[in-house]
Amino acid sequence: MFPSETNNLWQSIFPLKKNRMKKHHFLSLLFLISLSSFAQQNKLKDEDHIQNLIQESFDVLFSTYDLEKIENYYTPDIRILENGEIWDMEIIKGILVNAKQRNSGTRVNKFEFIETHVDGNMGYSVYHNYATISVNEEIIREIHWIESVVAVRTDQGWRIKNLHSFPAKKD
Repeated sequence: MFPSETNNLWQSIFPLKKNRMKKHHFLSLLFLISLSSFAQQNKLKDEDHIQNLIQESFDVLFSTYDLEKIENYYTPDIRILENGEIWDMEIIKGILVNAKQRNSGTRVNKFEFIETHVDGNMGYSVYHNYATISVNEEIIREIHWIESVVAVRTDQGWRIKNLHSFPAKKD
């Protein structure tokens, strides 16, 4: 083989190797980016966990009245301060059973979080809670509360220990 033929041969082979390397590096980079993104999504901040806990607790307990999941959201010694009353776990369960039996419509919850803070195994959140209640897709009631929650980290994750709720002033 002459030197010019060898050069042509290497030039014809090298781009293939170079393209394969580029493709390999590109696929590796895509994999690392997606892995990093997945890890970030799964590693929510504690504040996000508390906000999700609040949202889910209202969606599950006060919208679908699924009492079997109450321990996923509340500590056994939960206290809710509502309209001048103090509710414990048994009172809360009774209220939810009555609401389910009344079939008082569909409730959609919306939250505007003002502040959420975590210090070790305890955190709190202050927020606006809006509930829209409808029957047969007709809105029959809209309610706005200002609430605060104290949550504690347990072996099972974050749980609500205290919830204080009062009606917001009407505009």
